Amino acid sequence: MYITITPQKLGSNYTQSVSDFVNYLEKENQDLELENEEFFFNQYGDRISAKEVVHEIDGNTAKLKKIEPKFYSITVSPSKYELKRLQNHSEDLKKCTQEVMKDYVSCFNREINGRPITIDDIKYYAKIEHQRTFKGSDIKIRENQAFATKILELKKEIRTIQLGDKEGSIKTLEKEIMKLERDAPHQQNGERIVRGMKKEGNQTHIHIIVSRKDASNAFSLSPGSKYKSSEVMMNGKLVKRGFDRDQFFTKAEQTFDRTFGYQRNFVETYRARKKFIKNSNFYFSALLQLPTNEKAIAFKLMRESGMPIQSIPTNSAQLALKVFNRLRRGVEVAIKSSSIGI
Repeated sequence: MYITITPQKLGSNYTQSVSDFVNYLEKENQDLELENEEFFFNQYGDRISAKEVVHEIDGNTAKLKKIEPKFYSITVSPSKYELKRLQNHSEDLKKCTQEVMKDYVSCFNREINGRPITIDDIKYYAKIEHQRTFKGSDIKIRENQAFATKILELKKEIRTIQLGDKEGSIKTLEKEIMKLERDAPHQQNGERIVRGMKKEGNQTHIHIIVSRKDASNAFSLSPGSKYKSSEVMMNGKLVKRGFDRDQFFTKAEQTFDRTFGYQRNFVETYRARKKFIKNSNFYFSALLQLPTNEKAIAFKLMRESGMPIQSIPTNSAQLALKVFNRLRRGVEVAIKSSSIGI
């Protein structure tokens, strides 16, 4: 499971309205009958309209400046293995989201009127999506780019010949294009993967919009705080502040596993991903010490995510710094681009 938390920006300032983001999340409903549409939901309702979401989020921004985010976007992307544990993707993920948002509030080191914050203190709206498209940042798009550029050049050349501005064989150029289409390293259903193409397989994931201000529109609750837990004097009062992202990501995993009886492999855990970034030696040492069955599953998951499996050291003598530095560059790309967040 891969989770991200991001403030929504527009250029150098933060967006002043959630409307564009809400409209973006409505894209899958455009060609569906009403009974098949996915509505927004939260802790208290599951057929919330886009109009209500915009009204509630935009109206909950008291005293926030242009340089401050008005809302945060949380994306929860279960892996295809996690999704297999679900009986009904939409209903099960709604239930899971409601529990994950309880984990979210528990990770704030904040108090409201002398008490810890609760789920009733936040204003959020979530939506299930079932499709993803390839973006320019995806590794498959980047690695296909050289072929895409050459194909575009050849198409321009064909156009020039058709206009009579240049002589040449259009058939020869078309054959070159066909060869480039076939030779591109990343294909899906026999076609070169391009930006905007829908990703195959189960791509169900959750988008959550969380207001920066609490439900009363009086207190600021920022998951983007650089503090995990601290106290500071403000207006003569000792005030708690901070949000523990590490704790939230870990709790969210545990909530999913507990809710659906999922047996999480070492390489699927947030703890392991973070350890890889911080200490590659520890990561691979721990991987090699897994029981045989778990190790086999781990390598399968890593292979599917695009990690350079053939280069992973097989004994402690190979744990050289140069090897890990090389591996690290390749695997970090796989972590960032993978739909399963490994």
